[in-house]
Amino acid sequence: MADLFAEDPVQQHRDEPAEDAPLADRLRPQSLDEVIGQEHLTGPEGAIGRMVSAGRLSSMVLWGPPGTGKTSIARLLADAVGMRYEAVSAVFSGVADLKKAFAAAEKAREAGQRTLLFVDEIHRFNRAQQDGFLPFVERGTVTLVGATTENPSFELNAALLSRAQVLILHRLDAEALGQLLDRAEELEGPLPLRPEARDALIASADGDGRFLLNQAETLYAAKIKESLDPSGLGNFLQRRVAVYDKDREGHYNLISALHKSVRGSDPQAALYYLARMLVAGEEPLFLARRLIRMAVEDIGLADPQALTQCVAAKDAYQFLGSPEGELALVQACLYLATAPKSNAAYAAQKAAWKSARDTGSLMPPMNIVNAPTKLMKDVGYGEGYRYDHDAEDGFSGDNYWPEEMEPQDYYQPVERGFEREVRKRMDYWQKLREERGG
Repeated sequence: MADLFAEDPVQQHRDEPAEDAPLADRLRPQSLDEVIGQEHLTGPEGAIGRMVSAGRLSSMVLWGPPGTGKTSIARLLADAVGMRYEAVSAVFSGVADLKKAFAAAEKAREAGQRTLLFVDEIHRFNRAQQDGFLPFVERGTVTLVGATTENPSFELNAALLSRAQVLILHRLDAEALGQLLDRAEELEGPLPLRPEARDALIASADGDGRFLLNQAETLYAAKIKESLDPSGLGNFLQRRVAVYDKDREGHYNLISALHKSVRGSDPQAALYYLARMLVAGEEPLFLARRLIRMAVEDIGLADPQALTQCVAAKDAYQFLGSPEGELALVQACLYLATAPKSNAAYAAQKAAWKSARDTGSLMPPMNIVNAPTKLMKDVGYGEGYRYDHDAEDGFSGDNYWPEEMEPQDYYQPVERGFEREVRKRMDYWQKLREERGG
């Protein structure tokens, strides 16, 4: 029965690519040790290398940017351990396709042949479809290898993740991309590029090996006679648009980097991440809102003008629009990054909110409760209240806390910026309060 699968179309991945196939297909690695840039996984000490040495694979999810070798690794894994290979794409496949794949895997299992099921873009399957994999993975009908460019923590079911090992593929660095171009030139001949233009071509790929090879193929097809410099290359080829999905992990990674750069008082890095987001098409008013949040969370009263600067930047952007108004966001970003830092207000808020939840409905002390009616005055509302403006130094030192609650110290100004002055005031009032028995 093993011959039943000899002509199975899913086995044709082992065939040599056609002569007119795209360059990226013709340069696909033929073994795991030919995979570039992922040696931390495919090497002898890597997770994949160890599994191949043992001759047995566990289900896994390959998570990494586009063009880093996820599909090639899955295909070569099946060859390395002698498994039947079947591939589906979540973009083009539905429930019927999955049922067909599982049925074929069941037959192969009966014939003593294991199946590696590669699911490209696995995050595009909905939760119910992802749950459909579980019984076949648990029974060993298939060894699942999923590929995704999105964070599995957000996009894949916890039940599926618990049965699969997440392996992270790295964005290809300049050295790895250079090796890809070397292989292309061994096959097709030298590229019509000066050394500095070759470096520019590698930089333009933004870590995507497939994109790099497609650009190289375009250069070969043009049959350019003279070597291009970086300017000529830029005029001939389109630069790759940065990967940035506004509702995906890249969006959150960059806003986190911007926030932490501001908090860390690095105006150069903060400006870089602001530029990354604006160039990629982020909504400027979203960034204005985040800058306002940074002003109150990480600066607060250490520099009260920080919030004013950010609100003014938001107003300026709304008045000017893009691109002129984006300079106002730049100014606000630089102001925040170079301002003295304090999260005292943020910490005070969290502590006060906790007290409010914990203490319920405690009554304020009677002396500071209004008494608009005679009855309320008769029962003691407002009795003993001392008007601070009539007191020496404009400070009575009264107790304003509920009788059932000890005074709290939520707000602790730091010794930076304007909060240093606030600390002096608070210390002075506390001294008066102790002297006057408040």
